[in-house]
Amino acid sequence: MKTYKGSCHCGAVQYEVDTDLARVIDCNCSHCHMKGLVLNFVDQEKFRLTKGEDQLTSYQFNTKGIDHLFCKNCGTQSFAKGITFPQVGINVRCLEGVDISKLTLEHYNGKDI
Repeated sequence: MKTYKGSCHCGAVQYEVDTDLARVIDCNCSHCHMKGLVLNFVDQEKFRLTKGEDQLTSYQFNTKGIDHLFCKNCGTQSFAKGITFPQVGINVRCLEGVDISKLTLEHYNGKDI
């Protein structure tokens, strides 16, 4: 388990997350596919928003089970919060010092949900 720092592009939204990045998901649902999201889900207590709660805006679609949170300034979705489940989806591309090419991605068929 390691503590990572993450942020949006402009830095207005910042957070820390404790994770081992053991399960990293490349989802093909319409939203993740269009945004290029690569996700790691963690329990809520392993996620700490350290800056910018007032800079977040949200988007929900389909079953509205996930609150997709975006920076109002730069538009980056650096994480999402589960509504129907107690986890936070971390956009691994927004974590400092992580090389996606060195991770094993699990392909998730979200488009058929």
